Amino acid sequence: MSWNPAIEPDCPLAGSLDAIETEIVPRARDIGDFEVRRALPAPRRQLVGPFIFFDQMGPVEFLTGQGIDVRPHPHIGLATVTYLFNGEFQHRDSLGTDQMIYPGEVNWMIAGRGVTHSERTSAATRGAPHPLSGIQTWVALPDAHEDTAPAFEHHGKDALPLIEGEGKTVRLILGRAYGEQAPVRTFSDTVYADAVMQPGARLPLPEDHEDRGLYVFDGSIEIAGETFAPGRMLVFRPGDAITIAAGAQGARLMILGGETLNGPRYIWWNFVASSRDRIEAAKEAWAKADWGTGRFDLPPGDRDEFIPLPD
Repeated sequence: MSWNPAIEPDCPLAGSLDAIETEIVPRARDIGDFEVRRALPAPRRQLVGPFIFFDQMGPVEFLTGQGIDVRPHPHIGLATVTYLFNGEFQHRDSLGTDQMIYPGEVNWMIAGRGVTHSERTSAATRGAPHPLSGIQTWVALPDAHEDTAPAFEHHGKDALPLIEGEGKTVRLILGRAYGEQAPVRTFSDTVYADAVMQPGARLPLPEDHEDRGLYVFDGSIEIAGETFAPGRMLVFRPGDAITIAAGAQGARLMILGGETLNGPRYIWWNFVASSRDRIEAAKEAWAKADWGTGRFDLPPGDRDEFIPLPD
């Protein structure tokens, strides 16, 4: 698919760094065998559009026999998005899903009123050294959909719109951008995309989303004469025309944003909700461990252990 000429040059670079509302430096977290960098939520910014959680996983190189083992755990009030740049792992959930995910694909799990899932490196993958890098995000659900039925979607890379030309490619993961629409079912206006830029290439951000940000994964970018290295999230003022220039080594970045929610969200452990009462009810339900008869169940094929409710 060719690049949409309607968004190509004469789109000037941002004239002032005032266009950047917030710059976020992620916090590093060690989750066992590898480190993640968490950009959202941040002290100065809880959400970008509906995105309330944003983790960079890796890059890491696992030795033979090693991998990730995230035991079954619950979610409410959100949808999880897994997108890999490199490597693979296995997703299982209480809906009965058993799905491998590979680079360029999307796993979209709607937690709604409650779901449980695990993420592990498969036995086959552990049979040799293997890499892993990618992004995991949570999208907070609007009030009217917090208690929706849980669901799961997987879309291969060929199903996701690919917009390319003039030194860049953009794979649209969620929502709409540049005249294209991703196949994933979302509950509010959203944009989430993986952009790869060659050295010196320029990319205008979509202007018709209420909230917009980007995360620099690799390389560097320039805005208004200022250079931003990997591991930076930038959030922009609504409506400003922004064009990004890739640095001398090129760049890979994630574009995110969309419609803002009608209020802040409470976050506790793996739960997101518009009220504390919803959080407390989910905590009580998980603590009961009445799998299959209560609110939560464990994934078929991964029922021997789970992450207990934190103290």
